[in-house]
Amino acid sequence: MHRFGLFWLAVSLGVLGGCGQVITRATPTPMPTPTLSVEVTRAATLRPTATPAPYTPAPTATPTVTPTPIIYTIQRGDTLLDIAIKFRISVQGLQEVNGITDPRGLQIGQELIIPREELLAAKGTPTPTPTALPFGVENVSFGYTPLGALWCFGEVHNTTGADLEQAAVTISLLDTNGKVLAQTQERVQLDLIGPGGRAPFAARFAQPPASFASYLVVPWLGVRGYVGSFYRDLEVRAATGAGERYAAYVVTGKIANIGPEDAIDVHITVTIYDGLGRVIGTRRGPPDHNVIPRGGETTFEMRLTPSGGPVESFRITALGRRILTPTPKPG
Repeated sequence: MHRFGLFWLAVSLGVLGGCGQVITRATPTPMPTPTLSVEVTRAATLRPTATPAPYTPAPTATPTVTPTPIIYTIQRGDTLLDIAIKFRISVQGLQEVNGITDPRGLQIGQELIIPREELLAAKGTPTPTPTALPFGVENVSFGYTPLGALWCFGEVHNTTGADLEQAAVTISLLDTNGKVLAQTQERVQLDLIGPGGRAPFAARFAQPPASFASYLVVPWLGVRGYVGSFYRDLEVRAATGAGERYAAYVVTGKIANIGPEDAIDVHITVTIYDGLGRVIGTRRGPPDHNVIPRGGETTFEMRLTPSGGPVESFRITALGRRILTPTPKPG
């Protein structure tokens, strides 16, 4: 029995020794630690849902759906054109944002909302530029008056491919060395010129030089037009011109509203040309009725005095406005 007991004691110790070796080998096997890798991937998937939280306030602060408007107080001598040039915006946009139908009613101290460029762009207006668009100047002529003043006539040709507004030119009279003897600036007689369209100008030198060798006429102002309430669905009908060779020239005809809305503040611009195609006179004015309902028409008669001649041809352009609801001012 003693030997038998010693035998089992030895076997037990051997087994325990073997178990100790298994435990020692088992400790390195958990190195892959699958549970740790799972936790890492969970952390990676959870971060995208957790990280946006700190940035959510940024979108709520940036929308600015209604930007703070710029307010300008009218000063003595201000005109809508002066204000538009100062802020580099469209006259038409300035009128419509402020509900101005008659610029003659402006008052000193009156506050105007200056439309931001994004407001005009939202209505389909390209951003106006501070420098004149490269339109063409053509068919220039000069003529002296009996009192010694000098008139310069010509026309702007809209070659920009877009509507043109606030078009104006600088006219310089030069000597033989190219030195400027006299200079003036003048706007055209049409508020909006469509692509490919033409608009005349007439500039007067009250005290011109005794003579000049050459001249230079270049664009001065001009921005992309803001069509807005301008109404162009007007058709000239039955136009005729008559007059003596160098005396008054009378143009008559009809203006028909062929568009879908009533036209108000209708004006026509008449340009007369000599045999060389040069502008020798222009005049702008209302027809017999400056409000033409949809489908209606009215007559007109325009009397011009040619500077030179005789008159070989004429051009008539009609432009009006449609009725718009004024934009309410922010309270």
